[in-house]
Amino acid sequence: MRKNSQTSDFILQVLEKAVDGGVRIQDFIVNTEIYAKGYHRPLQKTNLSQTLRRLRLKGYINTTRNQNQILYKLTSLGKSEIEIRNSLARENHGSWTVVVFDIPESHRKVRNVLRARLKLWQFKPLQKSVWVNNQSMRKHIQTFIDEIGLAKWVLVFETKDLNNVHIPDDR
Repeated sequence: MRKNSQTSDFILQVLEKAVDGGVRIQDFIVNTEIYAKGYHRPLQKTNLSQTLRRLRLKGYINTTRNQNQILYKLTSLGKSEIEIRNSLARENHGSWTVVVFDIPESHRKVRNVLRARLKLWQFKPLQKSVWVNNQSMRKHIQTFIDEIGLAKWVLVFETKDLNNVHIPDDR
């Protein structure tokens, strides 16, 4: 796992568990050990700032100003991302999530983003527009699809039977 990904995961998890819904950047830096259970590297301010910026640009967090302080809060898209990452960590119970899409060429960039996200979430392609994952993730994927406005072009369902389908290891 890349260093930036670990920092992103750490920040998203901290914001998910924040009692008042937000955390100040100074709290991340000064009190890392309070937040960083299982995170064994000291946080550097530049790395933290860059990661927070990336998360904000992706729409996972919002920033608000409270007097002279900046407060970071998780967005609904960020919550959805955490649920998906947590689903990946859980044990498989025999369900497969299947994502089928037919996104028009005029929306090629969005289609490429969806494919990249499916790869990130450990989906495997059966075809260019049919992807599978051996985790039960339909609800979380559907929430993500709805939030980014792809619902009319994407079908997400779960099945227990993919026994006769060859799923490539790496493509």
